[in-house]
Amino acid sequence: MKLIVETSLDDIRTVSESTEDGTKSYFVEGIFMQSEAQNKNGRIYPRNILLKEADRYNNEYVSTKRALGELGHPEGPTVNLERVSHMIKSLSIDGNNITGRAKIMDTPYGKIVKNLIDEGAKIGVSSRGMGSLKKNSSGINEVQSDFILAAIDIVADPSAPEAFVNGVMEGKEWIWNNGYFSESELNDMAKNIDNAASIINERKEKELSYVKAFNKFLSSL
Repeated sequence: MKLIVETSLDDIRTVSESTEDGTKSYFVEGIFMQSEAQNKNGRIYPRNILLKEADRYNNEYVSTKRALGELGHPEGPTVNLERVSHMIKSLSIDGNNITGRAKIMDTPYGKIVKNLIDEGAKIGVSSRGMGSLKKNSSGINEVQSDFILAAIDIVADPSAPEAFVNGVMEGKEWIWNNGYFSESELNDMAKNIDNAASIINERKEKELSYVKAFNKFLSSL
């Protein structure tokens, strides 16, 4: 399964709300993911696949307050608690879109996001998921039914994720193992297989030479 990253910027709003005691809460809301249309990264999410995964994420993470996200672009699908900046409070279906609302937390990285909002910075969200891609009849990469939403992060630069992920994740696969992602290095696996095959071939050649030598010895008796 490959790491799939999508970024949304234009449809994201930042909101600050004050309570009666003067405490201010910060939120990011808007369209987090879209289906049935080629996105800026050249991919299409079938509606049934995206909605099914959004429903699973809602049940397993949002409703249990485990839907945490990071600030910036992580190198893999797992969430690093030291970099958590926000918690997804809701994901809703709106036609072909998945809209969401995330509360900025009072963590070190959350405070950075709050400061960015106070300074008027434009921020976006970046969904992180795992799955396979297959070109459809129009030659567009289509996300397949094994897609798993891992996290929704906050980003500042919508142009960086695609090139960054393709470079970092080349030759890597991730395995969904009992609710967690584990990394699998394909290149190392291939090398190990090649080394094992080489050792087996060497052993076979040695065994064959022993047999030939023994047969030669027998014929000389």
